[in-house]
Amino acid sequence: MSDRRSFLKTSVIASAGAAALTQSAAIANAAGDGDATDAKLIGHGEFRYRVHKDWAKVDPAQTPIDNCHEMVQDSKGRLVMIGDDPRNNIIVFDKSGKVLDSWGTYWPGGHGLTLVDEGGEDMLYVSESGWARSLQDGVTMVRQNGYIAKMTIDGRMLFTISHPMTVGAYTPEMGFQPTETAVAPNGDIYVADGYGSDYILRYDEHGQFIQKFGGRDNDDKNYNLANAHGIALDSRDPANPKLIVTSRGQRAFKYFTLDGTWLKTVKLANLQICRPVIHGDHVYAGVCWSHNNADVNIPKPWLYQSGFTMVMDKNDRVVSCPGGEQPIYEGGVLQTVKQDQAKTFYHGHDVCIDEDENMYVCQWNGERTAPVKLERV
Repeated sequence: MSDRRSFLKTSVIASAGAAALTQSAAIANAAGDGDATDAKLIGHGEFRYRVHKDWAKVDPAQTPIDNCHEMVQDSKGRLVMIGDDPRNNIIVFDKSGKVLDSWGTYWPGGHGLTLVDEGGEDMLYVSESGWARSLQDGVTMVRQNGYIAKMTIDGRMLFTISHPMTVGAYTPEMGFQPTETAVAPNGDIYVADGYGSDYILRYDEHGQFIQKFGGRDNDDKNYNLANAHGIALDSRDPANPKLIVTSRGQRAFKYFTLDGTWLKTVKLANLQICRPVIHGDHVYAGVCWSHNNADVNIPKPWLYQSGFTMVMDKNDRVVSCPGGEQPIYEGGVLQTVKQDQAKTFYHGHDVCIDEDENMYVCQWNGERTAPVKLERV
């Protein structure tokens, strides 16, 4: 194993709950080195990882976390996370898991986080999804319209993109709850309205509306999206950049040209995937659920914890499911993949891949836990 992949020595507990503290201590004792590290590797083929659940050195009293939604790495190597606790929407970590900074009280439904290098300066595009906890009881979810904010890396707001009815792209009764953005080489901004009306909305670099595509009721069903949860610029072929869009309700990724022409659909069996994250030749994603709601006998089946992560190669073939079973293809079709028996994760919502090929996993409904580090081995 190379030095860059040697695992971290730490005894700090990231979870806020006493139960999590007890569980972490037990794992640490089993490891015998004071690090809460699972002894068993997860993943498949070339994509295998050692789990560090206590990588993040977070004091929940000082830096509270509700849902940990997404994470990106900036040009300084720092790991920048967005969550939906409005006391500190943005939390900045160094690679050892130390909290360097936290800021932001604008986004009770903080969801999407896209980092773009603009002329040597890091810019953040934040998606406020419009889902927020009630101020009265802290449990009831309140649904409202969201927006997009362009921010500097230290939290200065530059401009926002509001409800598309303001530019004639939506009618007033259509919901706008954006979940993700992607930015093209020319600066065009693509907004995935994943919790609203399922359109992809395209704006220029100044936030001026250009077009929309997707939605739910097209004559050509290839354009239909169901929970357009994520979007990413795919520049693996520099001469032919394209968009990968998540259609989570259809358990699929859909590829489009930059002007919104459908190219292909990649079906992913039972995997309810979140946004695509491209690193090298591969696409990574969190798998929020892998179960069928009808098979779960609980009042709110979307809270059933069946998540993990996935890695897909340049030929759109899933090659590893860290935290899940080994992916198997029959006749070129991906078969059902379930969560591993160890239940490594709750709900995989996003991943961030660093320069050492380590993966950082953000979880929705993860009992207020911080991101988990997966050390590539």
